[in-house]
Amino acid sequence: MSRLMHVASGPYAPPVPARELTVTSADGAPLHVEVHGPDGVPAVVLVHGWTCSTAFWAAQIRALAADHRVIAYDQRGHGRSPASRLCSTQVLADDLEAVLAATLAPGERAVIAGHSMGGMTVMAAAGRERFRAHVAAVLLCSTGSSRLVAESTVLPMRAGRLRTWLTGHILGSRAPLGPVTAPARRILKYATMGAGSAPHMVEACARIVHACPRTVRHTWSRVLDLLDLDHGVGQLQVPTAVVVGTGDRLTPPVHARALVAALPRCVGLTELPGLGHMTPVEAPELITGRIRELVTTYAPEEPVKEGA
Repeated sequence: MSRLMHVASGPYAPPVPARELTVTSADGAPLHVEVHGPDGVPAVVLVHGWTCSTAFWAAQIRALAADHRVIAYDQRGHGRSPASRLCSTQVLADDLEAVLAATLAPGERAVIAGHSMGGMTVMAAAGRERFRAHVAAVLLCSTGSSRLVAESTVLPMRAGRLRTWLTGHILGSRAPLGPVTAPARRILKYATMGAGSAPHMVEACARIVHACPRTVRHTWSRVLDLLDLDHGVGQLQVPTAVVVGTGDRLTPPVHARALVAALPRCVGLTELPGLGHMTPVEAPELITGRIRELVTTYAPEEPVKEGA
């Protein structure tokens, strides 16, 4: 499990959940789940990305929990969810299905927001009936369905086999990230955030990313290196909005545009000038607003009761 190193104050300090639970996935893996907000209101499920945790969604949780039931969970090996020997897009889908089944009532549909690997989790689950039964709409933030390493612009060099090879080795490195120092913040900001990101945003992201164990970071990097979820995009039949920063070096806008072209029910693409990969942290109000719009437009006001 990750060391808990998130910031303790400010807008990116994780709020205290109304309750916490452990959900067991299909292979027996335990997942840490948090529920925020009151019962009897529309549900939102937040799925974080590679090397992150529920703390990544702190700003959205704080803003939405007043009038939504907000469910967030740690992907296996991240945050408070123990690492597992099984790491694949299929187990990501299994984990999401397990969380939905444990936290939503029969017939209840939620808006799901996935960032980076969280968006890939949604795509991996898109064809599954249990997923479809619980989803009203989706927000995909800073994500892609394939060719992640080949399209990455972390290295400022011409696209091609050399850049792809070097990028794969950098992103898949087993080296420890070490403490959050000034050089570490500069590196993380360059790779994952826009040039205009405020210091407190960089600090929040650095603490979360540096808390991820290097073995977990490396193992999931191998999964992302081989990612091919293009088929899942076409199976995502619910209304889906897409957000990307134009300065995203990990999943550049080419991915978002490909998603928009392939999604059966795309309801909008938002490109954020100059922002990087960490859009929920870099543009918290906008991401929260997109989630609210999807809830208002597509989610039922009250959970559907069994037998209704």
